[in-house]
Amino acid sequence: MGISEAFDLRPDYIISVIKDTRAKLVGFQFPEGLKRKGPELAKKVEEATGAEIIISGDPCFGACDLDRTLLDHVDILFHFGHAELEDIRLSNKVYFIETRSSVDVLHVIEKAVPELKGQKIGLITTVQHVHKLPDVCGVLERMGKTCVIGRGDSRIAYAGQVLGCNFSAARDEDCDEYLYIGSGDFHPLGVSLSSKKRVLAADPFSGEVREVDPSRILRQRSAVIAKSLDAQVFGIIVSSKNGQKRMELASSLKELAKKHGKESHLILIDLVTPDQLLQFKVDAFVNTACPRLAIDEVGRFPAPMLTPQEFEIVLGEREWEKLVLDEITEEPV
Repeated sequence: MGISEAFDLRPDYIISVIKDTRAKLVGFQFPEGLKRKGPELAKKVEEATGAEIIISGDPCFGACDLDRTLLDHVDILFHFGHAELEDIRLSNKVYFIETRSSVDVLHVIEKAVPELKGQKIGLITTVQHVHKLPDVCGVLERMGKTCVIGRGDSRIAYAGQVLGCNFSAARDEDCDEYLYIGSGDFHPLGVSLSSKKRVLAADPFSGEVREVDPSRILRQRSAVIAKSLDAQVFGIIVSSKNGQKRMELASSLKELAKKHGKESHLILIDLVTPDQLLQFKVDAFVNTACPRLAIDEVGRFPAPMLTPQEFEIVLGEREWEKLVLDEITEEPV
């Protein structure tokens, strides 16, 4: 079973909603890993409902990134791969399909337990596996561990869920270490840097169990900070996406720059890419859009790209030892 085949796209539910709402023009929005499933699903739904499906071709980075242009053109929009963010809901025309995973996670959990060093284990995962956490707890407890599942802040839909921009479910002072269920490095790395605790990652697709090592990303971020220490002119990036727009933060950073005798300019942009920033002649950028941009695209921008916390370090407002990954939370981190 391929990774994309392991996720439930809920075709019967989609067909039911379309029939109930009598929608004639329907939008599908997928994250990058699921886009190739779009035409197959669209064909099935069109045949069952008679509705016309329009698939968004733009990049999609999360529930924060609803395709507002497509939303204006369709009767209803199905957004796949993410849980709803309550504070950015744009319309009752949007239906979130969380694409829960059917893959067995218990085999990799049993493999991971001997690698755990602590007694109280905090469980974290993405929305795709969050429904499996009670079963994971059962395995841990049968093997003599205590299970802790953090609730997170108001942006988190489910206990134990982490986003690429929010690790608030991993702020439980009572746990010894964290066990992350899922693939990829960004989420567990973020938890490691946010919590300052050991994080073990268990990938149910590959069967791999590994301890997360944040040292490489810390070296990368330290290099970006070092390159920006002499910067005099900063471009502060603000996203126009509803779930990423942090204008208040950007304005406060501009005031902070002014306080330290630095020149700064606010730049509003929808899709932030290295090419889009080529024409801006600044010494460094500060990113208040999706927190992953500065990390995932490191070294590709025409000038160093700082997070807000790194900008504070450059200005001497924060100690180097207090470096954490940027997050979009209900409260400032």
